[in-house]
Amino acid sequence: MRDLKSELMTGRMAETALEHVRTGRTPVEARPASTVILLRSTLVDAPAAGGLEVYLLRRQRTMAFAAGMTVFPGGRVDPADSAIADSWSGPPPGEFADRLGCSAELAAAYVAAAVRETFEESGVLLAGPSTETVVGDTTGADWEADRVALEAGELRFADFLHRRGLLLRADLLRAWAHWITPEFEPKRYDTAFFVAALPAGQLTRDVTSESDQVAWVRPGDAVAAVDAGETLMLPPTYLCCRDLTQYDDVAEVLAGAGDRKIRTIMPTVRIDGDQAYLETT
Repeated sequence: MRDLKSELMTGRMAETALEHVRTGRTPVEARPASTVILLRSTLVDAPAAGGLEVYLLRRQRTMAFAAGMTVFPGGRVDPADSAIADSWSGPPPGEFADRLGCSAELAAAYVAAAVRETFEESGVLLAGPSTETVVGDTTGADWEADRVALEAGELRFADFLHRRGLLLRADLLRAWAHWITPEFEPKRYDTAFFVAALPAGQLTRDVTSESDQVAWVRPGDAVAAVDAGETLMLPPTYLCCRDLTQYDDVAEVLAGAGDRKIRTIMPTVRIDGDQAYLETT
């Protein structure tokens, strides 16, 4: 299993890090983003196997950020994501703010972006017509039309919720981690990580244009694939998968999320001659 406290960088990442340190380039601002670690218990579908699975996507190799990397559903916070106050159900934004170390306004935007991006990238919608219900099957043509419009930025998330009479179910999410992209990267994100269970009756779908492969994978298998060089992951994704290996099912993950101490992690660079090391402390 990899030790990411200090890892030798290679390829484009190493070149970018070395250039940044040697030129003293001013870092670009990290933009708020959200990621959802979508989970299901395989015991539901395969009693003989049991265990926990996580939904992963492999980003297109043409993407400007994290090309070819295996990631969780997620993306940047949209300015309009903060306009969902009257469609909110669950713990108030302040509770998420306390966990993530940010303002309540930003926490609300993080949660809204998490729900929106999960729908855009997997077809799974963490919302319902009431505080105790979640929408069922979202594979219909009308749902797909809205998903495409959201992904294209042609439909605001708040308007989508209002038109369908839905409440964002913030109670289905648990804050899990908080990472900031290293300063040497030309695209940087200040990302809140959440965990959530796949709602009953909903199915993930390979729909987003940003990925070329999706799969449900056991966290331990995902970690092993990275260790074997078969899969590429950024440190946050890898470490989140590794953390999940200690849990047996979704209920345990959701219960354990509240006990996690969330600290903001921004990897740094250490230069040794012509080699660059990414350090995560």
